[in-house]
Formats: sequence, structure tokens, C-alpha cells
Amino acid sequence: MARNEEKAQSMLNRFITMKNEEKKKPKERRPYLASECRDLAEADKWRQQIMREIGRKVAEIQNEGLGEHRLRDLNDEINKLIREKSHWERRIIELGGPNYTKSSAKMTDLEGNIVDVPNPSGRGPGYRYFGAAKKLPGVRELFEKPPELRKRRTRYDIYKRIDASYYGYRDDEDGVLERLEAVAEERMRAEAVEEWETMEEIKREARRAVKSGEVATATAAKILFEEEEDVVEEERKAEREKGKEKEFCGARAVAGGEGD
Repeated sequence: MARNEEKAQSMLNRFITMKNEEKKKPKERRPYLASECRDLAEADKWRQQIMREIGRKVAEIQNEGLGEHRLRDLNDEINKLIREKSHWERRIIELGGPNYTKSSAKMTDLEGNIVDVPNPSGRGPGYRYFGAAKKLPGVRELFEKPPELRKRRTRYDIYKRIDASYYGYRDDEDGVLERLEAVAEERMRAEAVEEWETMEEIKREARRAVKSGEVATATAAKILFEEEEDVVEEERKAEREKGKEKEFCGARAVAGGEGD
């Protein structure tokens, strides 16, 4: 009894499904050429349909276990749909609709960088690779950046890099030389100031001596005494040199007499 009820229920379900299908309008088919569409709303609807198909196939192509042939077929189908989408987008612009091409997604490589593979014909988007198709043999090389060749520098490039630093003209800009010179400069300045003050004192005493009729003051006498000592020391040194020379000549004469 239960078996007959299940059969009846199954037949009823099929009958209801058939009636519902008869009530529906015949399924519309997307025009083969976008130029055949004259309605902007219809063109936008077909574009949305293509977008959904692209989304399904892009999700499917992410599976690396599909095999090389299936991945290549899926990638070809996606590129075909993308070209068809561009036809409908141009048709939408012709019918006065928005420009969807400005906001179209860019293709990226395995590292997520945006790349552009131009179409050899120069028209429309180039061939693109999606999902696991980017890792197929012969495709991965397209996304690899060629190694940068190190350009050999010319003589002009070498001389262009030579500046004042190369010749050492800016060695004092590090501040080391300034610190070393500051100590010597301070010492030389103190000596120069001391010498100037001494000479000024001598001049003042000389002027006072001239006015008072004195011959020399103690400071002037000290300076003159020091100069006199220098002269005497030089004379003594000259006498010692002459004495050594006489002794050397006498020794040579004695040596010559003994040889005879």
C-alpha cells in the first residue's frame, strides 16, 4: 500500500512540475551579436548574465586538481566571456548607458601585482590567466620578471660622480678638524695677545721715559738685556766652532808629518 502511495506522490510531483514549466515563458537566449540589442535595460541584463558566468568559471578554475587540459579550457572560456562582455559594454555606451570599462578589474600575477598582457591584434583586452592557470607550464614564465642587467658604467658616468669630496676638499666638514684647530688657535691667540700687551707696555714706558728724561725703564732694560744675552750666546757658539775647526786641522797636520 505504501509503495502505491509513493508512486502516486511521485507522479503527482512530476505532473505539477510539468505544469509549472508550461506556465513559464520560454527561456530567452542571449543575442549572438551585441549590436542586435536595441534596449539599454536588455543590454545591461545580458552583461550581468555574462558577469555571473565569469564569476562561476573563475571560482571553478581556482581548483588545481582539475588537470592541465580542463584548466586551459576553462581559461579559454573565461577569456571568451570577457571579450563578449567588452562587446556588451561598448553597446551600452552606444545606447547612452554608463561606461563600465573604467571600473573593470585588473589582472594580477602570482604575487598580486597588476600586470597587462596586451592583445596582439591591438583591439580589446589581451589574453588573461586566472587562478590555477597561472601556474601551468609555460604560463608561470610570463609572470616572472626578467633579471635586471647591470649596465656597465661609462667613463662619463664615472667622472660625473667625482666631486669636491673625492679630492678631499670637504674633509673639514665633519667637525674633527675644527675641534683640533680650536685648541691651537686659542693657544696662539693667547700668545699673540700676551706679546701685544708686552709691546704696548714697552711703548708706554718709552713714551713716559722720553717725557721724564729717563734713559730706560725696568721693562725696557729687561728686554734689552735678553737681546744682549742672545748676541753673546751667538758669539760664544761661533768661537767654539772655530776652536773645533783648528783642532781638526792640527790633527790632520800631525798625521801627515808622521806619514812622511
